[in-house]
Amino acid sequence: MKKVLYKTLAMGALSGMRSMATPALLSRALCENGAEGLARTPLWFLQHKTVANVLSGLAATELLGDKVPNVPDRIRLPSLLFRTASGALVGAALYLNNHRKPAKGAAVGAAAAFAATYASFYLRKKLGEKTSIADPVIGSIEDALVLSSGITAARM
Repeated sequence: MKKVLYKTLAMGALSGMRSMATPALLSRALCENGAEGLARTPLWFLQHKTVANVLSGLAATELLGDKVPNVPDRIRLPSLLFRTASGALVGAALYLNNHRKPAKGAAVGAAAAFAATYASFYLRKKLGEKTSIADPVIGSIEDALVLSSGITAARM
């Protein structure tokens, strides 16, 4: 039980940093591992390769869009809600795939995403103020952290 909780917290937090990365990574891991835990559930689509490919494309677009200077802050309401929903989706899928209550997983994932959205926003802002590192470089480091951590968490 603890393993799925920790995995959900990790994936939820990463959703707060990059909203599309975690659904893409989870969908890809479900396809590669041949998991059937979501079959005949409302989240069945996450186990299909086409969905994994589409989500991966959206995640790549998000990584590029994050470097554009005029993109609204992640803590603005539309982005905050989307990141929280992404954490909820991933959390529900992880819990459902492990024969747990998806509502609990959604709540855990959403809470982690919400908290990480604010934490990562203010950390990135502070790093930009305290160092001479350009914001797009900090964003690229954040991308690498999300992708490497997300790959690990999705396959745990």
